[in-house]
Amino acid sequence: MSGRRGGCCFSRCGFPSRPPRNTTQVRPVAVPPQPVVVPLSSESELVPCFEGEQAMGEQNPTSWKYTWKITNFTSLTQKKYYSEVFTLRDNAWRILIFPKGNNIDHLSIYLDVADSVELPYGWNRSAHFRMILVDQNNYGYSRIKETEHNFNARESDWGFTSFIPLSEVRDSCNGYLVNNTLTIEAEIFGPQPLAENTQLAEPPANVPQATPTDTFDAYFTNLEEIINAAQSSPTRGGLNASNQKGALLTSEAPTLEEVEKAKLSLKECLSDIFKLNVKDRLAEAMSTLCVAKSGLSLDQQKSVKAFWANFDEFTSDFLTFEQDNAEFELQKLLKDQMYATMKKNHNTHILYKQFLGDLTKEEEELNKKLEEVKSRREKLISDWEILMVESEEAKSGHKDQEKKVSEAEEKKRIAEERMSRSTTAWSNLKTLFG
Repeated sequence: MSGRRGGCCFSRCGFPSRPPRNTTQVRPVAVPPQPVVVPLSSESELVPCFEGEQAMGEQNPTSWKYTWKITNFTSLTQKKYYSEVFTLRDNAWRILIFPKGNNIDHLSIYLDVADSVELPYGWNRSAHFRMILVDQNNYGYSRIKETEHNFNARESDWGFTSFIPLSEVRDSCNGYLVNNTLTIEAEIFGPQPLAENTQLAEPPANVPQATPTDTFDAYFTNLEEIINAAQSSPTRGGLNASNQKGALLTSEAPTLEEVEKAKLSLKECLSDIFKLNVKDRLAEAMSTLCVAKSGLSLDQQKSVKAFWANFDEFTSDFLTFEQDNAEFELQKLLKDQMYATMKKNHNTHILYKQFLGDLTKEEEELNKKLEEVKSRREKLISDWEILMVESEEAKSGHKDQEKKVSEAEEKKRIAEERMSRSTTAWSNLKTLFG
């Protein structure tokens, strides 16, 4: 990794104004060990980025961007590759790619905590970052995806499994693969927090502690806003049927009988302008009414002639409306289905929160009971240790007493022998003089 630093502002880096496409975070599945590190070219670098036109020096960068150039990309044979490590405020990072896709026909790109196996127990690290596949012909067409994640021992890498189809990467019309070289950038926003210690600190007073549902709550709160916006948004409709009829309610005929016949035909056409063969019947009625000299008012004659003069255009407009209205109804139906799915999922989310609350209470009760069991266990072990000390003292005292008993027994034997001798002498004396 090159240590060269250079100025780079967000706007000057050439990021396109279009929003990033799909930002779905997907963890990579288990893969064989022995990661491969791809050597970097001399052009790879880690540079600070600033908002606006701020100068470097004393200003704090709003983000850091690390560039990784991979040569001979199509010759890579391993399933996954790591970039060299780059460090921001004691946090070691690296880029992880699956050049042939992580079990999918897409280029897979992730941000990885390089020293995750060396960090202390209980570590975690939050990061807001974006991964960029550079279009080397036009940076403005670079593929960008952005996300946030709280890295920990169980999720030490995070990113995008379906970053871009491999077919688009290899397409020579795109500028992603030039001279068989691929350029990937990882931009990490904001100041970098230090890795946390093994013991997790107690939360400050009056500050709510993060829960496992925070991510879900944030997402489904945003989903609820979308649902509410969808409920309050007016639905655009098509043309009013009565207006369609009002625009065509004219009739005329050369004779009274033909007028009545034309009126009847026109009314039938107006009843459903989109029925089969209505155009032909309408044309026949209008052609008759156009040549009528009596039976119609002056306004009716003008209306009929005006319509007949643009007959093909007007009827084409109705046909176009029919097609566009059908498309509108279809798209509206699909939107309503998506809305129903969102609302159902939001309601399920609320139900899941209730379930999690119940499980949390149950977990608290079990933890309390576990603490009681631990306390009783510790008391039992303490009593057991005291018992062992007392037993050891008794064992040592027993050995000492065994020795003393043996010594006392020997003294008693000697005393008995002497007593026996004295008793015999006393008996002889008693016999002789008694």
